[in-house]
Amino acid sequence: MWKIIDSGKGRAEQNMAIDAQLLKDLSPDASPILHFYDWEGECITHGCLLNPHNLLDMVRVKSLGINIVKRPTGGGIIFHLYDFAFSIIVPAKCKYYSANTLKNYHCINSRIKEAIKKCIKLESDPSFLSKDHLPLDANCAHFCMAAPTKYDLLVGKKKIVGAAQRRQKQGYLHQGSIAIALPKKDFLHKVLLPGTQVAEAMLQNTFFILKGDWKTYELQEVRATLKQQLQKEFTQ
Repeated sequence: MWKIIDSGKGRAEQNMAIDAQLLKDLSPDASPILHFYDWEGECITHGCLLNPHNLLDMVRVKSLGINIVKRPTGGGIIFHLYDFAFSIIVPAKCKYYSANTLKNYHCINSRIKEAIKKCIKLESDPSFLSKDHLPLDANCAHFCMAAPTKYDLLVGKKKIVGAAQRRQKQGYLHQGSIAIALPKKDFLHKVLLPGTQVAEAMLQNTFFILKGDWKTYELQEVRATLKQQLQKEFTQ
């Protein structure tokens, strides 16, 4: 039986610390956990092996009061402005656990795929990417929504879900982010280093649920619907 945790809004440090502690405290024969959370203010997370100083204008990031923190998982940079974030913690003795990381991605994303199909009207069903995309430039490879990778979930040819995992002997932590709306151009212009194609790559490679001049209430509605449907898909 799945355990559901909804920790609500928190700063990036708090959200990542909860996930790290859930993995640390996990027993191999415990129930799997679905963890929902939201972001307090503008937040950025990056993979545990990534140095954001080489990829972002950190002076601007700090001057704007953006909360940036390292994730306990790997992967690239994610802007947590208009996304839906969640984590899944799977113990080693659970039927959803595999020693093969790609199998774990496929297992989790298969359920996310079904949730998205029931939440959003799409012209075609979401599908899995069979191989990594070639990034527009070297920097793009380090931004999660700018460079789709194998087993990412796509709508058409565009990525809708970003994810990273960390596996330990007691189980694994899967952190996911579903793209809802594109970060504003002025925000990207402020925080990205000049001379890169990251903004262009995000627009080219990411499927955003909300387009055009969307309203805040629409963002809230999409998040609520995704939360409800994800819980159904993982607990049924």
